[in-house]
Amino acid sequence: MKILDEAPGSETDRASDQERGDRYETSHYQSPLLSDPWKPCRQTRAVVKEWSMQLRCCLGAVCGMQWYSYAALGIIMAFLSFLMDLSVAKLLRAHQWLYLKLEGNSLLQFVCWTLYPACLCAVASSFSHNICPFSTGSGIPEVRTMLAGIEMPHYLSLTNMFTKFVGLICTLSAGSTVFLGKVGPFVHLSTMVGAYLSKLCARVQDRNKDKEAGEMLVVAAAVGVASCFRAPVSGVLFSVEVMCSHFALSHYVPCFFSAACGTLTFGLFTVWSGDRETLQALFKTNFPTALPFYPLEIVLFGFLGLLCGAVSRCYLFCHQWMLQFTKTNSVLVKMLTTEKALYSGMVAFLLASVTFPHFAGQHMASQYTMKQLLTSLLDSRPWSSHFHNASEQLEPEPLSEWSTSGNSVFLSLAVFLLMKMWMLVLACTLPVPAGYFMPVFVYGAALGRLHGEGVAYLFSTAVTSDWHWASINPGGYALAGAAALSGAVTHTLSPALLAMELTGQFSHAVPVLLATLLANALARSQQRPSFYDALSISKRLPHLPSLKKACPLLPSTAVGQHLGVKLVQLQKAAGPAEIQHAVNTSSETQFPVVDSHVSQIFLGFVLRSELLILLRHSKTEPLEKHLDEVCCIHPASVLVSPHSTVQEVHSLLSVVGAQTLYVTDRGRLVGTLTWSEMKRILEDLAKEI
Repeated sequence: MKILDEAPGSETDRASDQERGDRYETSHYQSPLLSDPWKPCRQTRAVVKEWSMQLRCCLGAVCGMQWYSYAALGIIMAFLSFLMDLSVAKLLRAHQWLYLKLEGNSLLQFVCWTLYPACLCAVASSFSHNICPFSTGSGIPEVRTMLAGIEMPHYLSLTNMFTKFVGLICTLSAGSTVFLGKVGPFVHLSTMVGAYLSKLCARVQDRNKDKEAGEMLVVAAAVGVASCFRAPVSGVLFSVEVMCSHFALSHYVPCFFSAACGTLTFGLFTVWSGDRETLQALFKTNFPTALPFYPLEIVLFGFLGLLCGAVSRCYLFCHQWMLQFTKTNSVLVKMLTTEKALYSGMVAFLLASVTFPHFAGQHMASQYTMKQLLTSLLDSRPWSSHFHNASEQLEPEPLSEWSTSGNSVFLSLAVFLLMKMWMLVLACTLPVPAGYFMPVFVYGAALGRLHGEGVAYLFSTAVTSDWHWASINPGGYALAGAAALSGAVTHTLSPALLAMELTGQFSHAVPVLLATLLANALARSQQRPSFYDALSISKRLPHLPSLKKACPLLPSTAVGQHLGVKLVQLQKAAGPAEIQHAVNTSSETQFPVVDSHVSQIFLGFVLRSELLILLRHSKTEPLEKHLDEVCCIHPASVLVSPHSTVQEVHSLLSVVGAQTLYVTDRGRLVGTLTWSEMKRILEDLAKEI
């Protein structure tokens, strides 16, 4: 590199350093902290800093500092998940206690049942809207966009993290009447914590912040799922499938390590709190192990997978229609813009009114929480009264809420499925922090339970010597239905593994995986967008994989059609005046160099740091040499044609990791492409949908 060996002014800097050294040579502690007399407790701060440096050296000798940040991420998210579950459980218990205290007065019970979740949803919406509007919704579409390389700093702020955490507690405390979960927002919370841990780690190690932040966000996505369900393996698989368009193999070990730390910590918290005696599956089941299912039942599980695929297409169609309706209806647009709290309270009141236990709620097990719903649906014993004697009691009784007033369980499950479909679609429009994965998981379990109860009933009435009703396990069908429907809605296979990790039932691995595969095949046909793709399209996020689902021709657009204004460029014969002008008018880290402003033949680029050194030197000694004689012109490793597609350029930015790509046409510089430019191009393409 033809660059000056020593920057001008270095002798002056050395003199200043010597003067400062002489000024404080009598101090007991030679620390940079003591060079600032105005700081309080200078000696104490110096001692603390020295001990911190020694601790850093000791920890660094064991392993890299980033591994401590991975472990800290898992532990912090496990603590937040446990704290959130504890707070939600207390608020739900308070609602149930108040409702039971009003027994005998149906009017007061109705007021208690409806106003409690309505007020909580209104508070969550108002709190989020007034403090940080970016905290509403799931957060997964935004995280996917950030992992694709697009910077969205507002979604990683501390204010957003606090607002989303408090708002999510209020939303979950509304109970199963609103029928929303916490997985999506918790993944978003995990990425926020991971972003700040990556900044801290990069500052301690003095490493590339962009690389550290990108890797930490991928790890955080896996930790978010693992901390919710104590499912580390499916959490990592979820991060691969849903979050990342390009997953580096080097991320596998950090993801598993951090997810394992989060899972272990969350399990220990539940043991110490007295909820569990030891580390075990989140949803305890009692499936038979001697003969979990008959070989011919594989056909029935396959049929259940196709049924879940068809139901997922219906649900996704209704969801996309509702998203479009909320953006075109003038009344809803106005309410969702200015009166979010009122809209949330009205919708929650409507949903709570429908699920009132003395109304349709008696057919929907409305007094069960989300966890109780899933636990009851996974019960291995058939519920039909035909299979149980009147004197037989179930301990515990999962049938108590599903067969109130002597109703058939088939009627209760059918009403639950019909009502929860439109209720869930309506609840997804609430402007509150909420997750949408767990409600679909529970809905799929109910669909599988209905299918399993029907199979058990048919085999109980068939008088054969080879089949017995007691060997049919409806809970296995519920497990397969939960994995198949949630996998079909999100276009992923990780729910199959999640279902087994949640229950510890690996005996149904083959039928669960088969049902999930068939449901995915039906849901993915004709390149239909997934649930998260639909949210990204509705929000017009610059996420290319989602835009491809909405309009397959958009990624084939030539990038030359969307090039913006050229960045500041330098010619090889540039002098100090032209270089000073370029540095003052642009904040880029590198500048393209052309043969001349007339020919525009691209030669390479120079670094901003080299230009600054050159300018400092020119202040002491006049330079008569040109740019190419005093600075090294670096060749560009990758050049892009203006006829290259948006998909190709996006892949280069993602896979190669380049921050700037130069667009040339027959050697002439046409423009430059950065992540900010790619974000603008994708936003323009999203507006065309």
